[in-house]
Amino acid sequence: MGTGGRSGPRPGKGNAEGSAVTPPAASASCQYRCIECNEEAKELYRDYQHGVLKITICKSCQKPVDKYIEYDPVIILINAILCKAQAYRHILFNTKINIHGKLCIFCLLCEAYLRWWQLQDSNQNTDPDDLIRYAKEWDFYRMFAIASLEQTAFFIGIFTFLWVEQPMTTKKQTNFILLLKALLLSSYGKLLLIPAVIWEHDYTPLCLKLIKVFVLASHFQAIRVTLPINRKLCFLAILSGLLLESTMVYFFQTMEWDIGSDCAIYKSQDF
Repeated sequence: MGTGGRSGPRPGKGNAEGSAVTPPAASASCQYRCIECNEEAKELYRDYQHGVLKITICKSCQKPVDKYIEYDPVIILINAILCKAQAYRHILFNTKINIHGKLCIFCLLCEAYLRWWQLQDSNQNTDPDDLIRYAKEWDFYRMFAIASLEQTAFFIGIFTFLWVEQPMTTKKQTNFILLLKALLLSSYGKLLLIPAVIWEHDYTPLCLKLIKVFVLASHFQAIRVTLPINRKLCFLAILSGLLLESTMVYFFQTMEWDIGSDCAIYKSQDF
């Protein structure tokens, strides 16, 4: 299989020819998940001597535990963009990706830049005075802070709803840390905001709305993959997050902290 173990931790070599070796850590606890049925698995594949690898078959669904360990990362990314549950499970449970923090900051910067760009475009002030440039710079920092608060409100709305529903939906303790990681990673669609702004055209507002829908769909899939709940509760969790986020937006509009008194970003865009 060559690079079959690229996406997951590689088990150690066997001590005897032809014998399979299970990693000590994997035998102690089930740290992986089957991407098809979401059942726990002790290993993704077995490593025999002479470089012979064999993908582990799930005992529950009788399918490979994680077929994506053989796939190129580009193929995995395409499947994630298509919101396939198998790709999400592979990324969340069977890999050690630790970029969710950096990705969150970068997505917030993209969103802040969009709002700042809309604010500057509405002002149409070409005064080269240093004080004006300094004020515009602080406008960007303000947009970043507001975008961060709104995203925090969105996540709090989701967590609050799921925490209230938890006793009625599952007996297991909800892993909110894993859910937060999943939500942060599923925000990658906001990276499309920068191309939408750079290549501005008549359909830019429509593109921004489609990006918003795509991000919400990614969040929906992340919740469904991470927690053992049905689609209805996932949808209600997203609505709860949007409700709290909309309340935060309304508060900023009332206090005129978001865009000032001479511009109305939120009236024309969803971001």
